[in-house]
Amino acid sequence: MFNNLLRVALRNFFRDKWYSLLNILGLTIGITFSVFLIFYVKDELSYDKYNEKADRICRINAYVKEPEKDTMKWAITPFPMAQALSKDYPEVEEAVRLWDNGKTMFKNGSQRFYDEKIFYADSNVFRVFTHKFIEGNAQTALVAPNSLVLTQSLAIKYFGNSGSYVGKTLENASGDVYKVTAVIKDVPKNSHLLFNALISRSSLPVEFANNWGGFGFYTYVLLKPNVDAAAFQKKLAPVYDKYLAQIFSQFNIKMRFGVQPITAIHLHSDMTNEPEDLGSMSYIYIFSAVAFFMLLIACINYMNLTTARSARRAKEIGIRKVTGSSKRQLVMQFLVESTLTAVFALLLSIGFIALFLPMFNTLAGKFISFTTLFQPGMLLILLAVIFFVGIVGGSYPAFYLSKFNPVYVLKGSLSKGSSNVTLRRALVVVQFSISMIMLICTWVVYGQMNYLRNKDLGFNKDQVLTVAANSNKDLSSNIRSFKDEVHNNPHVVSVSTAQSVPGSGVPLNLFSVETKNGYIDKGVDVYFGIDEDFFRTLGIKIVKGRNFSGLPDTLRSVIVNENMAKEYGWGDNAIGKKIKFSGDTSAFYLEVIGVVKDFNQKSLYNPVAPLMFLYRPTNNVIQIKLDAKNIDAGISSIEKSWNKYFPELAFAYTFLDQDFNSQYAADQKRGKIFTAFSVLTILITCLGLLGLIAFTTQQRQKEISIRKVMGANVSQLIPLITRNFVALVGLSCLIAFPVAWYFMSNWLKIFPYNTGLNLMPFLLSAVTVLVITMITVTFHTLRAAIANPVKALKTE
Repeated sequence: MFNNLLRVALRNFFRDKWYSLLNILGLTIGITFSVFLIFYVKDELSYDKYNEKADRICRINAYVKEPEKDTMKWAITPFPMAQALSKDYPEVEEAVRLWDNGKTMFKNGSQRFYDEKIFYADSNVFRVFTHKFIEGNAQTALVAPNSLVLTQSLAIKYFGNSGSYVGKTLENASGDVYKVTAVIKDVPKNSHLLFNALISRSSLPVEFANNWGGFGFYTYVLLKPNVDAAAFQKKLAPVYDKYLAQIFSQFNIKMRFGVQPITAIHLHSDMTNEPEDLGSMSYIYIFSAVAFFMLLIACINYMNLTTARSARRAKEIGIRKVTGSSKRQLVMQFLVESTLTAVFALLLSIGFIALFLPMFNTLAGKFISFTTLFQPGMLLILLAVIFFVGIVGGSYPAFYLSKFNPVYVLKGSLSKGSSNVTLRRALVVVQFSISMIMLICTWVVYGQMNYLRNKDLGFNKDQVLTVAANSNKDLSSNIRSFKDEVHNNPHVVSVSTAQSVPGSGVPLNLFSVETKNGYIDKGVDVYFGIDEDFFRTLGIKIVKGRNFSGLPDTLRSVIVNENMAKEYGWGDNAIGKKIKFSGDTSAFYLEVIGVVKDFNQKSLYNPVAPLMFLYRPTNNVIQIKLDAKNIDAGISSIEKSWNKYFPELAFAYTFLDQDFNSQYAADQKRGKIFTAFSVLTILITCLGLLGLIAFTTQQRQKEISIRKVMGANVSQLIPLITRNFVALVGLSCLIAFPVAWYFMSNWLKIFPYNTGLNLMPFLLSAVTVLVITMITVTFHTLRAAIANPVKALKTE
């Protein structure tokens, strides 16, 4: 029986090649790019699960509450936290710390490279996290001071493919020598914490040991089997009272610690100080929905075309019923046909996946292998896709066509192409609505991302080159000489030094701030060092008072931003206000000498916060404002000056605008993915529309021919078909607009600075769908209208 069903299905496939190819092409596009989205979702959901003990590993987070402020959420804790947890809590099997050393320069002979993601780590880190060792011993690799564990890619970078790496040494900018004790495979990309090398924690200075007041360490615990993380978190309440209250309670600061499973960090964390860009569950839901809708639209195409061509199969169905075929057999016939079409589409999809996967990886920032397609989990998903497309796409045509009455069919009652017009129109409205919603969302996302890139941040980030002279040696005189030489460079507009730059982190410190109610202790973001040229180089405006003027301002003067003046009720009287270091009972204080216009120190995901600047004549981060006329020549001349004053340091520069905009990189990638798949959804809809309109105009060819014979011209004939589809577009707007408005208004709320919603994305989306529809409809209607009416009428 099945062989017969298969033969009939193949026969029908080759009889209507045009419609069959349209169905297969639409399904192929839908399946191919739905699989890409499934790849993306699957990868996002897999973060940190490569660790063998992932279900027992948790990170300790800090929740810090100052009076009259929102709770600050930090992914970092004090250094002694791990040791205290191991000592006080029997539920903890292992506790481990990691500390980001920032951009680090290593030397191997004449080779000098700056590398990021270099962490200090406790020696038991490999008892908690799973990493594959190429060389070395996991138990002893990070025990001795100045021990260094390299990832495979970094080992090759410094030593080439030299076979054994253990025992080799690297030197940092300060002359400290580190011995390679192990080499591991590169950290999987689906990790919330990526590193290129680990340095033994015992290499750190001893003053870290009992410093409960300094935060900066990622602390992880491996809980013993069957320990509940939520129950363990409740037991952490005494930690503050026991270890930190003596430091922070005098400032009315409350603190608690939370436990977060590492498998939840990537998609669910809302902490600051995260080591990597986070994902978002909202995008998981969005991309899952897009994948589903792409398949659904492809299935609707199949249903529309199959039911529209019902008259062509009517006599076949009638004869089958007369000769004894049951309804069940007919249903099976159509389901086999739809499933066979899905199988053909899937086979083509596999080829397209292999072709476009590298492009998708680049777009999404992923490293997905083609072999992922043949993993057991993905094979089950592919089978589910075939089942979904075969059953959903073929279900209505199967049950609809199998209901034909053989008496009416064989009398020719269906000869003019009877089919469920209302259903087909409803399905077209669904397609148009989905396409329009995705287009609206694409316009809004694009507009918001473009707004973030181009919004006035309160400082000038263009053509500002930044370079850091990082070393444990005192390079103050070299920095001053370098700055003086670069200042006289004809390609340089301005040069300054600072502790940091906008877009990078600045420390949050406690200060006693003068207010009308006396001194109050508050945490304030602070630049502990900028020189007198910093504001000029970055185009930051001083709105009150004066700039730093030199050495007399060192540790005596402070400049604040407008938000800080507002926060503490200074108004127009900020100049002369006093600020003390918290806990300092001496007569020493800092005096406010100037107020700068607010600018965005952090990304636009964060509102402007109070900010302070202290003067320091020489700092290790150097900002150079280049003349835009000849950037390359400027960089080349600056490099020569750098090599002259810092021969031991590699010249590694970045541009401030690129660094600042990199904070939006994750959302930019997701926005590009959404845009690309919105376009593909429109394409699938167009393929279905193309086939449906072609069939509709073919079915009405005789009507059009008769009207033409009776004197109707082309301009009168075109509206016969187009007006129906224009009405469907209008109905789709009524559905799509409120749905898109609801989702996009909620999405925009996550941004403190956003474009808001306006009518333009909605109008553009409606016009886009309408224009595509009109072009398609008009083309086929015009073909039917200009055709020779004799050919259509001579058959009857």
